[in-house]
Amino acid sequence: MDKRFEKIYSQKGMSVMEIWVDKETGVNYVFHASGYAGGMTPLLDRDGKPIISSIVNR
Repeated sequence: MDKRFEKIYSQKGMSVMEIWVDKETGVNYVFHASGYAGGMTPLLDRDGKPIISSIVNR
């Protein structure tokens, strides 16, 4: 079974910042966690539209 999301960037320290790509739609998401809290949201460009990567594993 293939995983739907792929982590393409990770920055760790006192908190975690990651970028994930949905391999079915190409939409990029940013994930941030600090302590016991965290959240994920679509990564947007300056016009407020989701950033979409090309899908290579189709």
